[in-house]
Amino acid sequence: MSTGRTAGEEHPGTARTGHGSAAGGAGEAGPPASGEAAALLAELRRYLDHAPRLSLPPRAFTSPELYELERTRVFGRSWVLIAHRDELAEPNSYVSVDIAGEQVVVTRDADGALHGMSPICRHRMMPLVEPGSAGRATSFTCPYHLWRYGLDGRLIGATHMRGNPDFDPGSCRLPPFAVEEWHGLVYVNLDAAAAPLAPALARISRDLANYRLDGMVQLGSWSEEWACNWKVAVENAHENYHVMGFHPQTLQPSTPGGSDTDVRVDSPWALRLLVPFTEPQETRTLPLTDEEKAHLYGIFVFPAASLAAAGEMVIWLSLIPQTIDRTLVRGGILVPRAALEGADPDEMRLQAESYAAMINSEDRQGLEAVQRAVGSRFAARGHLSPKEPGVVAFYQNLARALLRGDGDWPGGL
Repeated sequence: MSTGRTAGEEHPGTARTGHGSAAGGAGEAGPPASGEAAALLAELRRYLDHAPRLSLPPRAFTSPELYELERTRVFGRSWVLIAHRDELAEPNSYVSVDIAGEQVVVTRDADGALHGMSPICRHRMMPLVEPGSAGRATSFTCPYHLWRYGLDGRLIGATHMRGNPDFDPGSCRLPPFAVEEWHGLVYVNLDAAAAPLAPALARISRDLANYRLDGMVQLGSWSEEWACNWKVAVENAHENYHVMGFHPQTLQPSTPGGSDTDVRVDSPWALRLLVPFTEPQETRTLPLTDEEKAHLYGIFVFPAASLAAAGEMVIWLSLIPQTIDRTLVRGGILVPRAALEGADPDEMRLQAESYAAMINSEDRQGLEAVQRAVGSRFAARGHLSPKEPGVVAFYQNLARALLRGDGDWPGGL
């Protein structure tokens, strides 16, 4: 396993006061919420006290006040999956995304080290790259006044600045983020001082040992925007119950929505979900056990990342908020390198991406319909099915993130 982790020093513009402890004291979740946000937090707290089998209040998906808390307390200090290693395989490569309104760029420099940072020029706040862009570069040049930065965020050139005695180019750099590679999957955390992710996923690493994630290659990928709140998408991913409705022809035959789902919660970061297949998966190159062949292994890394291991195919998915009602859906299909031997990789890629596009389209159509309905005066909380234990587990981790200050985050269960 390659960690590839970097964590930068505290930097102006990345202070943790907005995240909780500095503003609210150790163990407190920042300044107290008020009004609608306070009422929604009180409802979320109930999932930790009594775990009611109810869906979230409809306003949880439309409240601007709650979304602002999610931007800081959830996505401002959590590990967000943004890419597979193959997208950053070459030296001097980069991937850029937007995470809840914060622009992020992750680079692999000429020496192979990963770096995460804010791509906002330190001069007059011009973005150096556009969210969603990817490619190769030896440096980033601001298109506004041509300031230039290295792939590690250091300022390496600023035009006509020698006449300003207060400007110190040596201390000027792009605000750093923590970045970590876990079994080929690249995560970023806007909190540069975040604790490493890998120890929290140690049990999941053991679960997936026979899938040999480090030796897998990305066969296909996608990036698209869905018109729904991120939680609408994430709670859907935490249950198989919807398969009978959204995916009657594509997934229902192999993983029926009425099947019992086994959920194991390891920590505020990690959750494992098992769904039985109607028929065991065939394998050619991986040493899977009979139990592994018989189940879809769903792995979730709070707040928005998931893996679905099905035989010799692993699908990764990341559901990243862009606005309160827009979610970036990034994902990819991983297969053992040996599976490509003697095959036409282009044809395999076309088939894999076409199948994934069909599944994504079914989910997207349904979830965008849900989002259109959550603002109705007649929308209400619903009773959850016994087939949806993963949804309650997601609500509990959401509550922990929103209610805990930096001194307690992530903490235990």
